[in-house]
Amino acid sequence: MGRTFNKPVLSIDQQIAHLRSHGMIIVDEARAAYWITHVSYYRLSAYWLAFEHPKGSTGSRFLPGTYFEQVTALYDFDRDLRRLVMRGSEHVEVALRGSWAYQLAHSSGPHGYLNQDLYRDQEEFSRGLRKLTNAVKTSAETYIEHYRATYDIPNLPAVWMVAEMMSFGQLSRWYSNLNDRALRNRISEPLGLPETVLVPLVRHVTDIRNICAHHGRLWNRGFLQPPKLAKKPDDLNKSLDLAAAQAPAKLYNALTLIAHVIRTVAPASTWAIDVAALVERHPTGGQVAMGFPADWRTRPLWRSE
Repeated sequence: MGRTFNKPVLSIDQQIAHLRSHGMIIVDEARAAYWITHVSYYRLSAYWLAFEHPKGSTGSRFLPGTYFEQVTALYDFDRDLRRLVMRGSEHVEVALRGSWAYQLAHSSGPHGYLNQDLYRDQEEFSRGLRKLTNAVKTSAETYIEHYRATYDIPNLPAVWMVAEMMSFGQLSRWYSNLNDRALRNRISEPLGLPETVLVPLVRHVTDIRNICAHHGRLWNRGFLQPPKLAKKPDDLNKSLDLAAAQAPAKLYNALTLIAHVIRTVAPASTWAIDVAALVERHPTGGQVAMGFPADWRTRPLWRSE
């Protein structure tokens, strides 16, 4: 017999009463109504999980002294974190776009990226080529429209043009599918990482960016595809949590790897300082749930100078 969903639809007032009945303290009912109206009960529920007793516990649902304002403070923290992570991932993405296009152009020519012999997985190459072809046909970018109006052969633009129009996910697949490890390393070198570390990092950052783009909960998320941890340079290796290399991966190691890339490609950036300052303001002191080791502030990439 099938399981039927039978949860009732509750009004805003009923939702507030429901939270109170489970032990959440709501001092300002109008403010709670504002949050539930404009953010939604269901989205906020991902944040009050941190204030709940473990499943199966007896008694009230929420821990004693749980205030609605604590939940919204955690929501605001996570929103600020997503913005910082998007800012940081931009450095990784832009640097990879530029290096991928430059190295392919110089090794294979403006359209050499279309040579299927460059790629180890031919099915992946064919899928990527179909997506790219469709994207070029429908693109309203001025430089793509100019290419379509001016040239017929090849039907796809030069590598430095398509590098700018690919999604980050597409770019990561084209890069990781390259058969020549030496070429992958030449592409990764300006980002300060070997290709064995950069390839899984780019995939991992793509997953993180997708969560940020959809405004999902990030701070204590577990990721099934952890980044590979770098053995060098030494200060990066000492900054990573080497004991947390297995899935589910928390955020700390990804943030540390991004900080290293940013230090390499944008040494004047204050990104790592801004991330550290935000993490130290975590409203529940939940750094451990983000994968931060107890001594993270003393590690080279996060150390206060």
